[in-house]
Amino acid sequence: MPGENLSREEARARAAILSVERYDVALDVRSAVEPGVPGQQRTFRSTTVIDFRCSQPGASSFADLVAPAVTSVRLNGRDLDPAAVFDGTRISLDDLAERNTLVVDARCAYSRTGEGLHRFEDPEDGEVYLYTQYEPADSRRVFANFEQPDLKAPFTFQVTAPEGWTVIGNQAPDGEPAPADGGGATVRFLQTQPISTYITAVVAGPYHVEQDHYTRTGDDGAALDIPLSALCRKSLARHFDADEIFTVTKQGLDFFHDHFDYPYPFGKYDQAFVPEYNLSAMENPGCVTFREEFVFRGKVTRAAYEHRANVVLHEMTHMWFGDLVTMRWWDDLWLKESFAEFMGTFSLAEATRYAEGWITFANRRKAWAYRADQLPSTHPVVAEIRDLEDAKLNFDGITYAKGAAVLKQLVAYVGREAFLEASRRYFKRHAYGNTTLSDLLSVLGETSGRDMAAWSRAWLETAGVNSLTPQVVYDTEGLITELSVLQTAEESHPELRPHRVAVGLYRRTPGGALERYARAETDVAGPVTVVEELAGRERPDLILVNDDDLTYCKIRFDPASLDTLRDHLGELSDPLARALAWSAVWNLTRDGLMPAGDYLALALRFAGRESDIGVLQSLHQQARSALTHYVAPSGRAAAAATLAEGALRELRLAEPGSGHQLAWARFFAAVASSAPDLGLLRGLLDGTAKIDGLDVDQELRWTFLETLTAEGEADAAVIAAERARDDTASGHRHSVRCLAARPSAEVKAAAWADVVESDALSNALVEATIAGFAQPGRRELLVPYVEPYLAALERVWASRSIEIAMAIVRGLFPHLQDDPATLAATDAWLASHEAAPPALRRLVLEARDDLARALRAQACDQG
Repeated sequence: MPGENLSREEARARAAILSVERYDVALDVRSAVEPGVPGQQRTFRSTTVIDFRCSQPGASSFADLVAPAVTSVRLNGRDLDPAAVFDGTRISLDDLAERNTLVVDARCAYSRTGEGLHRFEDPEDGEVYLYTQYEPADSRRVFANFEQPDLKAPFTFQVTAPEGWTVIGNQAPDGEPAPADGGGATVRFLQTQPISTYITAVVAGPYHVEQDHYTRTGDDGAALDIPLSALCRKSLARHFDADEIFTVTKQGLDFFHDHFDYPYPFGKYDQAFVPEYNLSAMENPGCVTFREEFVFRGKVTRAAYEHRANVVLHEMTHMWFGDLVTMRWWDDLWLKESFAEFMGTFSLAEATRYAEGWITFANRRKAWAYRADQLPSTHPVVAEIRDLEDAKLNFDGITYAKGAAVLKQLVAYVGREAFLEASRRYFKRHAYGNTTLSDLLSVLGETSGRDMAAWSRAWLETAGVNSLTPQVVYDTEGLITELSVLQTAEESHPELRPHRVAVGLYRRTPGGALERYARAETDVAGPVTVVEELAGRERPDLILVNDDDLTYCKIRFDPASLDTLRDHLGELSDPLARALAWSAVWNLTRDGLMPAGDYLALALRFAGRESDIGVLQSLHQQARSALTHYVAPSGRAAAAATLAEGALRELRLAEPGSGHQLAWARFFAAVASSAPDLGLLRGLLDGTAKIDGLDVDQELRWTFLETLTAEGEADAAVIAAERARDDTASGHRHSVRCLAARPSAEVKAAAWADVVESDALSNALVEATIAGFAQPGRRELLVPYVEPYLAALERVWASRSIEIAMAIVRGLFPHLQDDPATLAATDAWLASHEAAPPALRRLVLEARDDLARALRAQACDQG
């Protein structure tokens, strides 16, 4: 039998004959607080009752379960031998009746990888916390089920937990907790609406809980009352700004009720911030989970609050797109993720104080999409998902950010009201059901009157990103004779698409600002489109194609416009236009069309003028990436010194106590390497140096200490002292990262062994160790790991959970050994391992492509 993977064909065959009527799941997690036995897995009891129908009596099928042991299996009153029917991942079901009842009693394992039922022990106070995370297919690690999104059913959960624990799930409790035999208490929850297995959820532990209510009166005069709660670990409660979270939550509920005309369908709305979480968040209906890093322990910028609000609204969108109406199989994952990405930003910009949401989307989220869409693994928004491993890898920049950008283009194409009316019909027509692309296109065609099939073929069913470049001819008086938009595509993905775009003309004012004086919207189709409305206009200093960011494309410039940006990018007065210009020059750098040194010069010259803190932090991130990957090796040291000098200058000039000052402090720490700069960081840590307004809180202390550690200026004793000062879960992660960052061959060998040769570390500590291991300032220490990395790939993929395997394959790829020999070694592995699992090959191909891109960019920079 196949292992943990599940193919689309297997899922289709099972759904063709089975329909599920209900689940009743009982979990006993009192063992979570019992002392562990060295060398033994911690387990809990899981008992599942499934009532289901079979349209072909006498047929065979299977249920899913990943568990160390199964105590008993009963099918339709018949006891089955667990050893005969359970292979570790599946339970064989033969001779099915028309109506069936399956009862499975199992010992399931607590997770340390963030997959299934994760167990975390707080080092600060010893308390134990549990939460579940399933997408795409890890609920089978917690209870027996049919693990595919189109076999929806109502669920009833009951959880027996230690006394005094808070236990929440998808529904409200059905009465008060009942005392359990042997101690603890049992909480039974009300039955859910029909939902998919991957969005069921349980959160349990001594969580700190804050509560509120959302109320409104519907159009029919009926009152709607939604209980709200927000949870975090007790030791984080002093940092928890639940009021801000409730404010955004209520603003979101207002927005979606106003625009969707379908009341929130899942009763209560709990939001739990949980430890060692692999994702940003998960849209479990009524029980949304978030990574606890969104509970800010120190000072953060406005961009961090904006990002958290966006995630809150993204997950709220899923209550309708994804939970109420769910894709049939993972190839239509975009039906929930693209919509959540788009509607999250849409509601953020219109319903909250973060009106700059679309600027962040243009500058940061679309950068994710552009990268993903130029990898060899690029795929259409509607992807080919053969199995669960494919599905796991497709939670990517195309499914999220490109899909959202395409929807933004769609709104410009069909109109806002047509788009929203299509959403309303979609919810009402398919509530609690499963859909495919055709279901959405049907309602969009009804409301817009447009040919959605042609639009879908161009935008959803083909891969790749187009580039749009202006071409302009002037007369002798400097007036535009003809302005055209040239559309090109990569040879590997030659599709030219229809684009609704705005073209803006900008010129410098007497005060020095670059301001728009003319704009025209047009439909770009084919290789050349003439923008007739701009003929006769005066010569601009800058032509900005895709002004206002209506479409998804890479923006290119005519030579005169690029010259203007080199001298005046920071003078663009419109923040969105400025963000688009920054995005465009970054794409030129990544594509090897602008030397990385030129990009860094732009950043040094104009980043200090950037008013949008989110854009500024993106510039810092991209400048670091350019320095690490795209600057020619011979110029790295000089470029780093220049960046550090500029960062320190801007840090001292920034408004004291501002978010900009904090951002520049973090960037300075990231690029500091000289003795004076490291001395300043050390002084800021020990209090002998000071920068007016800069509060060196605990999180900033760790940022400074990591740099000092990586540069050999702080040893294990210093790290231990800081760990004692910050005896928390976050402090533990930071210390692990710093310990792995020390510039020593012995340290690197130990870090490698901890991650590759052992599975003792939790997911969060694997992530921290990898981050510390790969330090760009000490590349020579990583040279010995190119061949061991390639040799370990298949073993790691076969022996570790997919979440941990992905972290290792991506995080330990020798991208800092950026030379042709590393590229050749990677190519040799790919050529000799054509039979390796496709998902593994995809990850290696992506990393190989990033390395090849870096070498091309370095050649451009050297030239």
